[in-house]
Amino acid sequence: MRLRQLRGKAAEKRGRRGELFAVLLLVCKGYRILGRRVKTRAGEIDLIAQTLSGLICFIEVKARPDESLASEAVSLRQRARIVRAAGLYLAGKPRRYRFDRVSVLPGRLPRHIRGAWRAEDVL
Repeated sequence: MRLRQLRGKAAEKRGRRGELFAVLLLVCKGYRILGRRVKTRAGEIDLIAQTLSGLICFIEVKARPDESLASEAVSLRQRARIVRAAGLYLAGKPRRYRFDRVSVLPGRLPRHIRGAWRAEDVL
């Protein structure tokens, strides 16, 4: 197997583990998980969850060595893709929603950033 393929598999494994930690954190906070790795024509959304008040959250999970790298890893282009994917997911369903990020850092509890960006900021 090539080194590039091995790195890809390791990154995939880290990503899945990070998503699991994010799901556990959100469930403990009372969120209901509506979907994991939800695919639309515009792209994939890591997690879709609903708060106790009914707010729909589109959540990008980033497993990185530190918070600044996790924050930088969600580029403007990626945010715009997630906003488009969320629009397709919500099509015909007027709902309140927001875009969150969960940073999964080694040796620390995952950090949930509510309202990490707004649709108006990227379109």
